[in-house]
Amino acid sequence: MYCDHCGEPCVNAPADAHARCRRMRELEPPRYCAQCRRRMVVQVTPSGWTARCVEHGVING
Repeated sequence: MYCDHCGEPCVNAPADAHARCRRMRELEPPRYCAQCRRRMVVQVTPSGWTARCVEHGVING
């Protein structure tokens, strides 16, 4: 698994390694696919956001 904010691996990472990423994700949509680490296409609208991975499809928020 990968961090959907920075794209770095989450497995075997120290507990606080992605604390900043978790805080940022409260304000921003994901930028990387958590399954394959690909950069996603992100569309932000007034009502929310949509992120699309070429391999794994669409995530809505």
